[in-house]
Amino acid sequence: MDLPRRRFLQLAAAALPATGRVARAQSYPTRPVHMLVGFFAGGLTDIVARVICQWVSDRLGQQFVIDDKPGAGTNIATEAVVNAAPDGYVLLMATSSNAINATLYGSRLTFDFMRDTAPVASVARTPLMMVVNPAVPARSVPEFIAYAKANPGKINMATAGIGSSVHLAGALFLSKTGLDLLAVHYRGSYVPDMLAGQVQVVFSPIATTIEQVRAGKLTALAVTSDTRSPALPDVPTLAEFVPGYEASVWNGVVAPKNTPAAVIDTLYNAFNAGLSDAKVIAALANVGSVPKAMTRADFAKFLAEDTAKWGEVIRAANITLKD
Repeated sequence: MDLPRRRFLQLAAAALPATGRVARAQSYPTRPVHMLVGFFAGGLTDIVARVICQWVSDRLGQQFVIDDKPGAGTNIATEAVVNAAPDGYVLLMATSSNAINATLYGSRLTFDFMRDTAPVASVARTPLMMVVNPAVPARSVPEFIAYAKANPGKINMATAGIGSSVHLAGALFLSKTGLDLLAVHYRGSYVPDMLAGQVQVVFSPIATTIEQVRAGKLTALAVTSDTRSPALPDVPTLAEFVPGYEASVWNGVVAPKNTPAAVIDTLYNAFNAGLSDAKVIAALANVGSVPKAMTRADFAKFLAEDTAKWGEVIRAANITLKD
């Protein structure tokens, strides 16, 4: 009788740590979770974060606080997350800027985004759209390409700043078409100058210029995703005319490296479930975004590929930050 009893106690003791781990995973989160955003409130990433985090907050029963920490092209927010405790209570709503900055800022960064964060969940994709002032004599991408080739260096292309997604989407277009456009970088809104015709083309977030397009004040030639946007179903993709072109803005959640796997599992399951909710889908559609669920492995692979892609564009176009 003693041997079975001893064996029982050994098995029970061995099971205790695992039971503790399960209990801890099930209890997460026990306090508010902070989601850092590297842009100002009201921007695309901020809106995407608020939409999906409200759903996840309701599901997990804890508040998800959106902390907007703009500056240095999202690097301030990213650095804060990298240096946070790896316990799941400080997360980053990552974006395309994180992939771009790896090359754009290079050695200026105090962290390595791929090395120092753990992918949690892909959330959304948001195509940009190629928009022109109506004075430009082009109503299609082929017509614009022909017009630009006949007028090298005479067409101004607005951007949202050096190294922004708007800038890089334009740079990718130039690299694939061989066109010569003059990039004009804006710290604030480029929309007034687009309407006035001082700049003639921009690769703009849909939400930024869709009302002007609908009013006929600007003309949308194409969207930058590899499929047409539900917000603009009659507008073709650039890839229909420029093979291989794709430049969507993405959003996804990452955590500090070494965050426990059980915590990441909880977050992944919650965020992924939210992406199939009708209210979340509708709210994302309001800013031209579509849910984009991935496995964590696929999300990690995507992050690496997107970082490499924009690195090639930046180096080929010799894009550098001004000191």
